Formats: sequence, structure tokens, C-alpha cells
Amino acid sequence: MQAFYLLAVFFILREDDMRKNRSLWKFFVLVFFVGVLVSGCGDKTPKPAKTTAPTDGLGPEESLETEAPSVAALVEGRTSGPMLPVYFPFDSDMIGGEQVVRVEKNADFLKGQPSVKVRIEGNCDPRGTREYNLALGERRAQSAKKYLVNLGVDGGHLTTISWGEEKLLLYGHDELSWAQNRRADFVIIQ
Repeated sequence: MQAFYLLAVFFILREDDMRKNRSLWKFFVLVFFVGVLVSGCGDKTPKPAKTTAPTDGLGPEESLETEAPSVAALVEGRTSGPMLPVYFPFDSDMIGGEQVVRVEKNADFLKGQPSVKVRIEGNCDPRGTREYNLALGERRAQSAKKYLVNLGVDGGHLTTISWGEEKLLLYGHDELSWAQNRRADFVIIQ
């Protein structure tokens, strides 16, 4: 309001009066800007924070009890027991060495349970780009599926998915952690 008043006074003064007394003109300009600055300052006291009830923002209540799968429980990694995960060398989708025995055990279990459906989940360690790891995880899952089908498991009961580096078991930055994350899990689905 003060600024508006000063502006009105400023325009009331004649232009020729301003030419006669430049210091008066400078004074009014200064007073005008000071008035604008002062009138622009409002109440700076902080408003109290809105309090929320302890249950605001929470979803529906869920049970913390985990239901055990009807066939078996998780035993290693995210693999449903009695099956075992298959681990891979760095940057590879080849199943070899002692991992062959694991795939054969999984095949024996699946051939004895013809109604069981399994999702093979390909996983990677966090090295490499997200896109590369998703592709490598898919190749690992497909490699495990192909091996099981070659051993006589019904391929119609097997699905694959790649998690890439999205579902790490260990978050360390060492070879042990990375080796645990380079795997294919066999998860029983109903």
C-alpha cells in the first residue's frame, strides 16, 4: 500500500518540477523502491507442520506369515526345494562341471512330479549394463530349460524369465557375492 501511495505522489509532481530539482527526483525514486521492497515482505513465521495419524499412507494390513509351498520349501537362493539352483561362470550361459549334476537332480525331481510347473529365473551379478544383464539372464534361463527338456522334462511345464541384476542375493562387491548372483533359480508355480 505504501508503494502505491508513493507512486501516486511521484506522478503528481510535475515533470518540470523534477527537472528543476534532480535531488528531489532521486529522493522520490529511492523512497519508491524502498517502499516496494518493504511492502513486499510478508509474514515469515513458519506454519506448523501438518500432523498425520500413524496409519495414514499405509496400505491394507497384511499377514507376516509366509505360506509354505505345497510341494517344497525354499532351500538355496530363490529355488524351491528339493531342486537346486544352477550357477554360471562370469559372462556365460554354459552349464558345466558340477552344475550338470544339479540340473540332472532337478530333472529327476520334475519327471517324478509331472503336474508341477516351474519358472526358471535367470540372474546376473551387477556388473554390466541393465540391458546386457537382462539378455544374459534370459540366455541362462533358456539354457537351463533346454538342458531339462533334453533330459526328458516336459517343456510345457517350464517357463523362463530374466531378472538380470534386479534380484541380487548378495550385495557385496567381491567374487563370492558375484558368483552367488550368477545363477538360474527353479521356482515352483501353481
